[in-house]
Amino acid sequence: MYRFSNAVIGLLNLLTLLASIPIIGAGLWMAGSSTTCANFLQTPLLVIGFIVLVISLAGFIGACFHVACALWLYLVIMLLLIVALLGLTIFGFGVTSKGGGVEVPGRSYSEYHLTDYSPWLKKRIQDPRYWNTIKNCILGSKTCDKLASWTPLDYMQNDMSPIQSGCCKPPTACNYNMEAVMMTQDSDCYKWSNEPTLLCYECDSCKAGVLEDIRRNWHKLSVLTVTMLILLIGIYSIGCCAFRNARRAETDYPYGENRMTKVRPRWDYHCWRWLHDRKEQLY
Repeated sequence: MYRFSNAVIGLLNLLTLLASIPIIGAGLWMAGSSTTCANFLQTPLLVIGFIVLVISLAGFIGACFHVACALWLYLVIMLLLIVALLGLTIFGFGVTSKGGGVEVPGRSYSEYHLTDYSPWLKKRIQDPRYWNTIKNCILGSKTCDKLASWTPLDYMQNDMSPIQSGCCKPPTACNYNMEAVMMTQDSDCYKWSNEPTLLCYECDSCKAGVLEDIRRNWHKLSVLTVTMLILLIGIYSIGCCAFRNARRAETDYPYGENRMTKVRPRWDYHCWRWLHDRKEQLY
């Protein structure tokens, strides 16, 4: 049991070290790819890959070779990673708590409204640079091409993804009859175009559909983030035991060398001592 924690930490970090290699490789492949969506994801992948690589290497060296300084670095970075992941999880739940679709009577799909989502997400999605990147991703994925051959009956019976519902068709309430053109309608009704490269990509409903897709994906991802957080806290606890063992291996004492330092008096000791001596001299 004396070296059990070191063996566990060494094995876990060897596995995560090997797992970081494909993560970094995927990020480098995306960096050289001409696909807009891939370039949009390359930075997070590379950052995560290199952080995992550094942490795993430090933990593996420290646990297997009893290098206390490497384990100390490992524990510090691991603590920062736990705090960052906890903050990201809380922030993610906060910004994705609002939203959801509105059922359309007589249809199998739902429609989405931008006003239903959190202010932070709305501000981000309305940034032209950010939105142009997302729009190019949707165009490249040919999501709307699947609906090109649909008949009116298909629109009545088939379900749609949030992006298809918001970006590939005008809102269901829109009416394009000559009599209805003069009536006040949803602003998205006037942004719709039959041009395949335009459709409703500039509609607020399209942006809402993207936010709904992000919200659903985050809720799925939250299960993984919470699991990772619990796992990292467990690994951190074992790492503390491994650090203690490494210090013991270096000094033969659990927490470093058993040194006793000279007891130093309080800062006002000499002042009071001088006053006491003067009093003794006077009396």
